[in-house]
Amino acid sequence: MNHARFLKVIVLILFGFATLIRPNVARTYQATDRVIYDDALATGWDNWSWDSTIDFAATDATHSGSAALAITINAAWAGLYLHSQTGLQYQTLRFWIRGNGQTLVVFLANQSGAFVEGARITPPLNTWTQVDVPLAALNGAALWGFSLADGTGNPQPRFLVDDIQLMGGQAPVALALTINANANQHPISPYIYGLNFADPILAADIRLPVNRWGGNATTRYNWQNDTSNRGSDWYFENIPEENANPAALPNGSSADRFIARNVALGTDTLLTIPMIGWTPNSRAGITCGFSVSEYGPQQSTDPYRPDCGNGVHPNGTLMTGNDPTDTSTAIGPTFVQAWMQHLMGQFGTAAQDGVRFYNLDNEPALWNSTHRDVHPQPLSYDQLRDLTYQYAAAIKATDPNALTVGPAEWGWSGYFYSALDMASGPQWWLNPPDRNAHGGMPISAWYLQQMQLYEQQHGIRILDYFDLHYYPQSNGVALSPAGDANTQALRLRSTRSLWDPTYVDESWINEPVMLIPRMQAWIDQYYPGTLIAISEYNFGGLESINGALTQADVLGIFGREGVDLATMWDPPTADQPAAHAFRVYCNYDGSGSVFGDTSVQATSTDQERLSIYAALRSDGVLTVVIINKTNGALSSPLTINGFAGTTAEVYRYSAANLGQIVRENNMVLSNAAIEFPASSITLLVIR
Repeated sequence: MNHARFLKVIVLILFGFATLIRPNVARTYQATDRVIYDDALATGWDNWSWDSTIDFAATDATHSGSAALAITINAAWAGLYLHSQTGLQYQTLRFWIRGNGQTLVVFLANQSGAFVEGARITPPLNTWTQVDVPLAALNGAALWGFSLADGTGNPQPRFLVDDIQLMGGQAPVALALTINANANQHPISPYIYGLNFADPILAADIRLPVNRWGGNATTRYNWQNDTSNRGSDWYFENIPEENANPAALPNGSSADRFIARNVALGTDTLLTIPMIGWTPNSRAGITCGFSVSEYGPQQSTDPYRPDCGNGVHPNGTLMTGNDPTDTSTAIGPTFVQAWMQHLMGQFGTAAQDGVRFYNLDNEPALWNSTHRDVHPQPLSYDQLRDLTYQYAAAIKATDPNALTVGPAEWGWSGYFYSALDMASGPQWWLNPPDRNAHGGMPISAWYLQQMQLYEQQHGIRILDYFDLHYYPQSNGVALSPAGDANTQALRLRSTRSLWDPTYVDESWINEPVMLIPRMQAWIDQYYPGTLIAISEYNFGGLESINGALTQADVLGIFGREGVDLATMWDPPTADQPAAHAFRVYCNYDGSGSVFGDTSVQATSTDQERLSIYAALRSDGVLTVVIINKTNGALSSPLTINGFAGTTAEVYRYSAANLGQIVRENNMVLSNAAIEFPASSITLLVIR
């Protein structure tokens, strides 16, 4: 993962990926209403109006608040057009209008940009009037925008609109929480609480189970000279890692030190090994893939090293034909085996204190973008399989107890198609050549099938964990600050994409992701016994209580849904609120006490407002995490079956104290409703 990821997503959308056609699914409507305009246009909406004068801060008359939206239509059939950056599933568009007898038409836009008429209105003179426009005219499709336009063929005088929102149409259900300690029991893997390049203080606090050495730079890391190439993340430059004694290399490399710190903490290492076939050729100086002096002027250059360019001509076209040996030397599986032998000499085997997990490179479907200076060719189905066969078999031959984790693919399109498919031309998804040549199977399913075939032919499993990366694609969620109220609500809803088959993803994906059940279904069909890994994910908002609530929900979902390994990318620092979500599960009392290791059935009548996760601990304690995702206090009865405890220790993290998890008074459990403060994570330890 890298900071350029969202640029890549935007490029995919520009090439039409947003119109990816997948099977129709049943639609569900969001229960939480969404503000579009209230004194200002909400995040996630753009003004695409035409031939009209729009004032988003009119103050002469308002329905509520301090401003209204003033519209003057200057040409026939023109009007206001507000466009959503994502598709939205709601039942009703509601707004208030103050007009002068104009005849106006409300048009609703679908994903392709086509308009359907939703309503015709004639607002009375100088009176605020509520207008409700059913979205049924979209026939179940998502709403991508709406227009309030002239309906007469003439310009229309100034009128006002205020308090625009989308209505879910679902009344909140009565809250009730239920636990059955005898139902749905299964182990919770400790490895779901992992991180990438963890903050050392946080790692010590939570007794970090696994720390990943990953990301784009690790695709081209040379363990011998302690140098990595950053690819498109930073001008395709070879950059030596900080090292106080480079003369001692390969001993004392940054990778050695990373693993040594993990060993000292009792933390296992997930180490990314390169399969791309190239590694930095020298530690000396700074070399780069697209030297300006060698390849000519470029669109952008390193501000500190102006000879290193971004490999893009000034006219915006990509440079081709560069020499990979400017920065790199060719490598194969023996390079990785030699690295493993070096590490085993330092730390022992996987069965001892050595590296337990090996990631089979990083996001291979993006190599022809991120690392196009050495791998401009898009990777195919067959090439991914063959590389995995070669490198995974080499890992197992070197350390039979090592566990392999792959293919570490970047996101949604990479789950279904190869890079060769995506490079095949406009609207490639309508006729993906590589996928068609492989029986129309999604590349993830085919990959698992081929790994099983290898085991059948050779008698050895070379893939232990099926690994996909996951970043919510809704605007402003992953790798982003908390954002406004709409974005924060969206972040909390977006965790449903990990498991809920009824949740239509509120992004260009616009269909259920149900990531974990989808992964499990592929495994069950094509390679039973393979474990589930998500070696990169991030839901954003780490600096806020919103991010802490979301992360606590994610960790609860991982345990309940049976994920076997997960490592958060760009994780929180020890003092950020989201770090306390990990402490809730891994060290809630500061003395090393943890959430249970056997998941049990726990249900909420409204998981979107009040979510619940429960587990039995090896000492016989029942632990329960309850997350109030709303901005107000909620109360609910808690019914517990199959467990006899009646007294609960109470630990709480909330907006009231972002600095620590607070130990509160013990609670005697009864039939009375329990109150959960606004924006809070409550942990009950029941004995």
